[in-house]
Amino acid sequence: MSAVVAYTPEKTDWIAVTAVVTAGMVAAMQVGKGLIAGPLLQADLGLDLAALGWITSVFAIVGVVGGMPVGAMVAAIGDRRMVCVGMGILLIGILIGAASPNFTLLILSRIFEGFGFLLVVVAGPAILMRIVAPTRRDLVFALWSCFMPAGMAIAMLSGPLFASWQAIWWNNGLIALLSLLTVIAVVSPSQATGRATAGGLRADIATTLTSRGPLLLFALFALYSLMTFTLFSFLPILLVARMNISLGTAGLLSALITLANVIGNLVAGTMLSRGVGRSRLVIAAATLMGTSGLWIFLSQSGDTLTFALCVLFSAIGGLIPATLISTVPMLSPRPSLAPMAMGLLMQGSNLGQLVGPVAVGTAIEVYGWTSGAAFIGTGALACILLANTLDRALRAKAEEKA
Repeated sequence: MSAVVAYTPEKTDWIAVTAVVTAGMVAAMQVGKGLIAGPLLQADLGLDLAALGWITSVFAIVGVVGGMPVGAMVAAIGDRRMVCVGMGILLIGILIGAASPNFTLLILSRIFEGFGFLLVVVAGPAILMRIVAPTRRDLVFALWSCFMPAGMAIAMLSGPLFASWQAIWWNNGLIALLSLLTVIAVVSPSQATGRATAGGLRADIATTLTSRGPLLLFALFALYSLMTFTLFSFLPILLVARMNISLGTAGLLSALITLANVIGNLVAGTMLSRGVGRSRLVIAAATLMGTSGLWIFLSQSGDTLTFALCVLFSAIGGLIPATLISTVPMLSPRPSLAPMAMGLLMQGSNLGQLVGPVAVGTAIEVYGWTSGAAFIGTGALACILLANTLDRALRAKAEEKA
């Protein structure tokens, strides 16, 4: 079993927090670059939408199966070391991708990137729990929850500045290297680690998988990710088709839409600190995501309305990840299993990211853009139904601790 270490820092190391959140953003840029480079990949490699969906989805394959094992390894290996290893693997994947002459090798490189991404986003919160004062954790976890939309937005803003998709990859490699060196320089190593055994890991995994709270968070995050990537996977292409704009303009608008998600994350942190119910936040967000998403895919609205609906979908959706990520420590079976529960949450995120782009890309190829509505509607309805049980799970956990 992993050692249990209680981290109660008296003050927050904001320089280290910045380095960790930035590392998460750099990891998320590798998702965003695949989206904005879609038209360039189509032109250079002759890919259809289904193949482009795999460029995004294969990134999540490792995350679907590896989230919990990675979480279990955090205490044994060390949280900073895990982030550094993750950034190193991410860098290797980026460099392989940049030099890829064909689709097959590019897909292989995305698997490397996916594994590095997973290590970073599971170990990052463990570092934050260690270096952030308890009174600042709500704020810091709200900031951390912004890493995905912020990183994707940066990638989509910078992507059109490059003439080829290979140049986008090389630029991301340089950024990943700088981020890795920064983490090494400013983040202190963990003070204690535990020796993991096969039996202990199996017991920890079994405990987590048989606990209602982590499973509920896994399912909710999977549904949120499915809805989000149903739209975001082909957002630049959809905007080009609907609004008849250039790729550069589509990239700018896509980045603005994605950045709106950051606002939702930060608002969620503020509302949670003021006592707003977690179930209420998730239900409200899923309802508005479903409504706006259905409108986007089923209607042929004008340019302004299409853009406004995409912004609403993204902004209101940001309430969900911030709420779920901050709930992980509260619903973990015990404090030492919080990294594993976070790993399970990331498995849910990656499951939606895996299923969404491939399924939606295939459906759009066969049935047209309106087919995306089925994924949005189903995901929103299921999310609303499950979110009704979230507050009950929190009350049950509080009673158990009492």
